[in-house]
Amino acid sequence: MPAAPASLPVLDFARFSADPQERAAFLNDLGAAAREVGFFYLTGHGISPETADTTARAARQFFALPDSQKLAIDMVNSPHFRGYTRAGWERTRGQPDWREQIDIGVDRPPLPGSAAAPWWRLQGPNQWPAQLPALRPAAEHWLALVSGLGIRLLRAFALAMGQQEDVFESIYTPAPNLLLKFIRYPGREAAGSDQGVGAHKDGGFLTLLYQSDRGGLQVEAADGSWIDAPPLPGAFVVNVGELLELASDGYLKATVHRAVTPPSGTDRLSLAFFLGANLDARIPLISLPPALAAQARGVTRDPANPLIRDVGLNVLKSRLRSHPDVAQRHHADLLASLTAQQTDAVAD
Repeated sequence: MPAAPASLPVLDFARFSADPQERAAFLNDLGAAAREVGFFYLTGHGISPETADTTARAARQFFALPDSQKLAIDMVNSPHFRGYTRAGWERTRGQPDWREQIDIGVDRPPLPGSAAAPWWRLQGPNQWPAQLPALRPAAEHWLALVSGLGIRLLRAFALAMGQQEDVFESIYTPAPNLLLKFIRYPGREAAGSDQGVGAHKDGGFLTLLYQSDRGGLQVEAADGSWIDAPPLPGAFVVNVGELLELASDGYLKATVHRAVTPPSGTDRLSLAFFLGANLDARIPLISLPPALAAQARGVTRDPANPLIRDVGLNVLKSRLRSHPDVAQRHHADLLASLTAQQTDAVAD
């Protein structure tokens, strides 16, 4: 087994817009980083550090609000899984994550309860703190910027896989599932659990993470060790999600990662963006060029986390498990039938 890399690769996205030779070299590097590690730093992306700092300050201002004001938009109030979550109230593989966060999506009108597919219950409005009106425009501006960047990067991935650059467009338009999380990891004593967020894979196409000035993200290497991914000034950390693993039959793999809590008396801030597909989409198996198809390893088989080609069911499954309080209050009718639906829909 090859030795684990000491750090994540660094890719300059400006090379994608350079001359044809440099563009081809970038696509080769992109494919190698995505396949060999599944994570990389992205520079040259065109989002200014000043904009990122402004967004991070707005997130800091939100987390500095009194608990009563944050809990006024508690996620348990939202059937759409939007709003604030206290530290310890989200779960990864059944264990509590020590982080507080606000979940923000695209504001769309909720669909009537008679909508045919249960995952359309996820569509709806965000919750915003009344005492911090500046948060909404800051978050919506950031969401627009990172979603545009994510789609441009997804087009580059398509080319790196030997496809037309718009190969995924039909499954993320007209309404991709976009999720933005502003996350704060409070420090705690080393004697307790260090789970900021437990080891997991991301379910979408791509995740773009902007970190503050403190580390905590760790990426699992092929040998089972953990690679630290500290902040790189001005860079995003990008990782492959399960939808690209499904589409490529495992040529690309979604990589397990986790976040550890910072020491007591400190904290860590991150801005995480998840680019997904339309909730009604089904992820196709794309036809890779023979040289790439020969390296496809098949889709991961994990009974505890089955990969499902039906996007809406996959997202709904994840949200119901991660937020059991929201599931019980708003979606108890779905819990009994979810296991059977997952069994029928598991990727083949």
